[in-house]
Amino acid sequence: MYRFLLRPKWILFHVVVIAAIVLMINLGFWQLRRLDQRQAFNATVEARYDLPPEPLDEVLAVGTDPADVEWRQVTFSGTYVPDDTIIVVNRSQNGSAGRNVAVPLVLDDGRVVVVNRGFVPFAVEEIPPVPAEEVAVVGRLRESEVRRTGQLSDPADGVLVEVQRLDLPRLESQLPGEVVPMYVDLVESNPAEVDGYPQPIAPPTLSEGNHLSYAFQWFIFSVAVAVGWVLAVRHSVRSRRAEELAPAAEPAEPVDQPV
Repeated sequence: MYRFLLRPKWILFHVVVIAAIVLMINLGFWQLRRLDQRQAFNATVEARYDLPPEPLDEVLAVGTDPADVEWRQVTFSGTYVPDDTIIVVNRSQNGSAGRNVAVPLVLDDGRVVVVNRGFVPFAVEEIPPVPAEEVAVVGRLRESEVRRTGQLSDPADGVLVEVQRLDLPRLESQLPGEVVPMYVDLVESNPAEVDGYPQPIAPPTLSEGNHLSYAFQWFIFSVAVAVGWVLAVRHSVRSRRAEELAPAAEPAEPVDQPV
């Protein structure tokens, strides 16, 4: 009765069903891993975001892993180099499209900190200048950005005025000194920035997203495929049994016609 399951078309059906179930289960666990990563990110930001600022060289000491101090507030002072301003394109904030404005700041020892002054919407054409004198800065440390799958690339060579991301190793050759291995989102400075723009970088969204619901959906889909396979097999078995049990059709008797 079940030999039909070994026919080529049924074997292909089994393979497709198994592959679909394995794929959906893996997608479900992938969503759970994404959820774990998001929860870890949220916990890190919450633990570090509002810590009081400390001197840059104490937080980002030699040998410190940038991942261990990201989002920490630091203080430092130096002089901006506005001629080396870098515009970070394709950014959005509070529902507006625009760009971020990053300016290198030279410390007293000659090292350079790339300071992300903040966000400027496209509607604002003129970006206010940086203070000309030495400034004292409070900012949040951020890791150098890297290109992720599907994102646009920056040119590999030449001086970049507009970039897709703040990739510090890529930008170091065009900056006026040894670059500190993390950039800084500006929180405040003295002298202060001109009111209005750039706007301070908004805090990250600390939601868990839809990863858990997506995981449940993938697991439910995998169960549905398995159930569909069982129903398809049972339907075929019933159909074959019905065909075997059906009596052979008897020939009809001739009907006498009146003379």
